Amino acid sequence: MRYLSVDIGGTFIKYGILDETERMIFQDKVKTKTNIDDAILRQVSGIIEGQLARYQDFSGIGISTAGIVDRDSGVIIYAGPTIPNYTGTPIKAYLENKFHLPVCVENDVNAALLGEIWKGAARNKLHVFCITLGTGIGGAYYHQQLTDGYHLQGNAVGYMLFDPETQMNYEDRASTSALNRLITTSLGENYTAEQVFAEAKRGDQVCHCMIQSWAKEVARGIAQIILIKDPSLFIIGGGISQQGDYLLTILKQQLQLFLPPDFLKTELKLAELYNDAALYGAIFPFIKQEGV
Repeated sequence: MRYLSVDIGGTFIKYGILDETERMIFQDKVKTKTNIDDAILRQVSGIIEGQLARYQDFSGIGISTAGIVDRDSGVIIYAGPTIPNYTGTPIKAYLENKFHLPVCVENDVNAALLGEIWKGAARNKLHVFCITLGTGIGGAYYHQQLTDGYHLQGNAVGYMLFDPETQMNYEDRASTSALNRLITTSLGENYTAEQVFAEAKRGDQVCHCMIQSWAKEVARGIAQIILIKDPSLFIIGGGISQQGDYLLTILKQQLQLFLPPDFLKTELKLAELYNDAALYGAIFPFIKQEGV
């Protein structure tokens, strides 16, 4: 029982091998190609071919991907600007026909949440909402099962809080891409988010205030989700979650600005699997079917 997991993002395609002990025994990533003439499908096919040559066989292939996914058909039914020319891509049918292996396709944030439910911060939890902060912002909701909405377009939280005057939405203001733009504008191109967080933790007030300003925008969206969904647990994922308690404390403080006094009952946690959550979650449907 060995599975190949592939996580398709706007910047990188990550992949890993899960063995029979449920350990990720190999991981790597490549830069996502510009999606012209099905370049991403061909790139993923190349990854699978390479791993099949190395491991000979898999029990299944799990695909986590940006975009809104019809998990039954494995088709991308909507994709924003993160990956152009992606809407309508028939990932499941293409890969199953080519490799004759079972394929599961899931939205990347849904997959990240499944990963956290299986092996991370949401173990044994119900009523869980998750957002991932990255190139964009995605959302996922789990109430005994993934809940997507009638058109499978629920939880597309990156598009909320749109401002007609600035033409900016939530992810334009609160993604890690937005933080990187803020850093470049304020400090120049030589600074990274990791450096700014490190300086802020050491007491640099300029860096601390910059993070506070960005975190306020993150908290603004979290508050709206809590008001609508009232989850028992709210998970913040993506690579930025590795900033730990420093980030979590700031988000909790900023969140109070957008909620009535003594209203917050939802527990806030950072993802435990960080950027690997979607790799685990993409193959969780196979594990669930096996009853493991």
